Amino acid sequence: MTVVEDPFGTAQAPSAVQPRQLIVTLYGLYARQHGGWLSVASVVRLMADLGVDEQAVRSSIYRLKRRDLLVAEKVGGAAGYRLSDVAQEILADGDARIFGRRRATVADGWLLVVFSVPESEREKRHQLRSELTHLGFGTVAPGVWVAPGHVETEANELIRRLRLTEYVELFRAQHVAFGDPQVNVRTWWDLDALRALYAAFLDVHRPVQQRWSAGEGGEPAATFAAYVEMLTAWRRLPYADPGLPLELLPADWNGLAAEELFTALRERFAGPADDHARAVLAAARR
Repeated sequence: MTVVEDPFGTAQAPSAVQPRQLIVTLYGLYARQHGGWLSVASVVRLMADLGVDEQAVRSSIYRLKRRDLLVAEKVGGAAGYRLSDVAQEILADGDARIFGRRRATVADGWLLVVFSVPESEREKRHQLRSELTHLGFGTVAPGVWVAPGHVETEANELIRRLRLTEYVELFRAQHVAFGDPQVNVRTWWDLDALRALYAAFLDVHRPVQQRWSAGEGGEPAATFAAYVEMLTAWRRLPYADPGLPLELLPADWNGLAAEELFTALRERFAGPADDHARAVLAAARR
């Protein structure tokens, strides 16, 4: 399994999170309720709580603008940026993956994508492979990809959007015989690489939970920073995890512990972080 970047580029170790990734999280959490717009002053102020200086913020905003993810716009005389339509769509997809995507069961069966894209369309072939990986597909053989059956609607929409219907076939399937499904999934997906991603998340964020449980670091700005950093680190994982049935995963699968930690920290931090962000945004509008 190649570690998959989400469309905003977060496939890095938690310790290597870049300012632009934190800015994307800020927009995803706090801008969409204000029409997708944040003033530069408010972004600079919030990013200061994350230990990022103004120069790095402005440089990162510029990069996001060049990628057509942010659009410069003044509101009430204040300079700022709003999310582009493309960015809005990407964040909406991310919401579904992070907060709503369910784990498959064996009863869901499998979805097979079989394709043969001609060399003249090789760019689309590369894009199809990349997008299928984003959806959680693994590779059975060249041109034969597999995923849990519940991603059928997403896969269908993807293939239509890429205008590749003449080169692709979709099949619903059940594993009938020959081979152990628990062994097969290790061939189709690199579970060791995925386990390493979850281990890195746990290593960084378990101590955070322990500090807050001990009553340390409860200041509003610190809680805000911990939440944004945690969510930014987590955001790449739904793009790497196919959501396989638990019955096919190792008994000691650390993805479950990571999911529990993410849920616990979100429940603990989201409210106070939102209160802090609202206060900063309100002050920036004065």
